[in-house]
Amino acid sequence: MRRVTGESAFVRTLNVSDLPPGTKKAVEIAGQSILICHAEAGLVAVSNLCSHQNEKLECGRLSRNAITCPVHGTRFDLTTGRAKNPPATKPIKIYPVRLVDDWIEVEV
Repeated sequence: MRRVTGESAFVRTLNVSDLPPGTKKAVEIAGQSILICHAEAGLVAVSNLCSHQNEKLECGRLSRNAITCPVHGTRFDLTTGRAKNPPATKPIKIYPVRLVDDWIEVEV
């Protein structure tokens, strides 16, 4: 289901019951791999690719409000996308998230 807001749209992805606190799930939206996390800060959506060498983050460790790249160990802040340590220096993309009728929607 798409709800258009200007040039972007919120896309219904997962039921909130499918993503308990402390878990994550990768989804494909409009050709983009997006990682939805139920972090300490709440529901967040980020690019599923590490900014260092485009490795998938979905197999990384979710801890509080960070995701760790499983290949080189960079931790990314899930609220800002900022790389917290090398080797990555660039942030990962953050996507707006909202909850509508128990469904997680991501804006792309």
